[in-house]
Amino acid sequence: MASAAPQNVCFHAAQALLPQGWARDVRIECAQGRIAAITADTPRQDGDRNLWTVLPGLGNLHSHAFQRAMAGLTEVGGTTGDSFWSWRELMYRFLDRLDPDSFQAIAEQAYMEMLEAGFTRVGEFHYLHHAQDGRHYANPAEMAVRLAAAADRTGVGLTLLPVFYAHADFGGVAPVPGQRRFLHDIDGFARLLEGCAQALADLPDAVLGLAPHSLRATTETELQALAGMTRGPIHIHIAEQVREVEACLAWSGQRPVQWLYAHAAVDERWCLVHATHVTPEEVRLMAGSGAVVGLCPITEANLGDGLFPMREHIAAGGRFGVGSDSNVLIDAAEELRLLEYGQRLTLRGRNVLSPANLSTGRWLYQQALEGAGQALGVRAGLAVGAPADLLELDPDHVSLHGRSGDSLLDSALFAARNGAVRAVWRNGRELVREGRHLNRDAIQTRYRAALDRILA
Repeated sequence: MASAAPQNVCFHAAQALLPQGWARDVRIECAQGRIAAITADTPRQDGDRNLWTVLPGLGNLHSHAFQRAMAGLTEVGGTTGDSFWSWRELMYRFLDRLDPDSFQAIAEQAYMEMLEAGFTRVGEFHYLHHAQDGRHYANPAEMAVRLAAAADRTGVGLTLLPVFYAHADFGGVAPVPGQRRFLHDIDGFARLLEGCAQALADLPDAVLGLAPHSLRATTETELQALAGMTRGPIHIHIAEQVREVEACLAWSGQRPVQWLYAHAAVDERWCLVHATHVTPEEVRLMAGSGAVVGLCPITEANLGDGLFPMREHIAAGGRFGVGSDSNVLIDAAEELRLLEYGQRLTLRGRNVLSPANLSTGRWLYQQALEGAGQALGVRAGLAVGAPADLLELDPDHVSLHGRSGDSLLDSALFAARNGAVRAVWRNGRELVREGRHLNRDAIQTRYRAALDRILA
């Protein structure tokens, strides 16, 4: 299997992005899949794997893998009031066609694409639990088992976030038929968590957290019970849509982030996904708690969500990471690029997020790296003790020619069309070579067969 047997290997990079900044002639020694030593300004030794420019692998903190198969199928104009909510109804109809085999094949395709794009770990916000008629599988964690198998076959690091979903709207409103495959009560969800832990048992450095889907899908009592079920990461969708904010105000007199902080002990374990529509007061609450805001710029643009007040969040000391969410397009560089460009369009300026005289590309990359590591429950970066998750940029990519250091990373993020990642290692094991996942052909064959069944 791709993710088995973490490797002992030594790399020598012409330059590498370390936590303290760029370094040259960097030797990275890996043992049992982790970085055992890093030495800069040192010559290459016999047996070292010779690399050009090395970056730490980036975490993707928010994914719904199965939605990769419906990418591009909802782009039809002329529908009055087309929005996230109408897209959601299409998504409900699509997922009714998924069985466990198709679900796994789609996840393998999505995870493979993430690795080729430079994401080495994914936070899978997993809410498709049951069969098409809503009945539980013989193994209640069957779909989690399939996600673990997809991670194993591709080699991506997995932080599994089983989702608790019980209601259709604020105040415990009964669920609708389209949500039947998601639903649990607290006792059933506890059993699901046990099954998820078993599913991850053989995956190196897998992490298990959980996710209340949203304030719409949980009650206060359930939310408090969930927080006590894990020591791992806790993720939640929040304040993504104006309609969601208005409904929360009508129900409680408070906005979603306001309500959450009044009723839950939000801390560094939490990731607040989207948080698009927030006030300055809510920004200060999020930043002060140490929680990570999970931003998904490609999906947020695709769904017409709006733009998060990023500069205010940064000024308050807030943390963030990026995710591919609906997986309509899987591209780590594009997530960071669109995050910056969205703010430029709003603020009508250039290089609006990074501090003065600091590379925008390096600042975005390092901040997203640290935020995703925190949100996914792992240590991130090229540092002793961290997983040996690294990627090499392509020295032959024309957009990177003549660059080094910050200008190289800026060019990779803002100017390198069709990606600039040449090779990717996870736990010291090579998974991507010359821009292609080593198992791409087999994965794509299974994916195409799954699409043929789903779209027939």
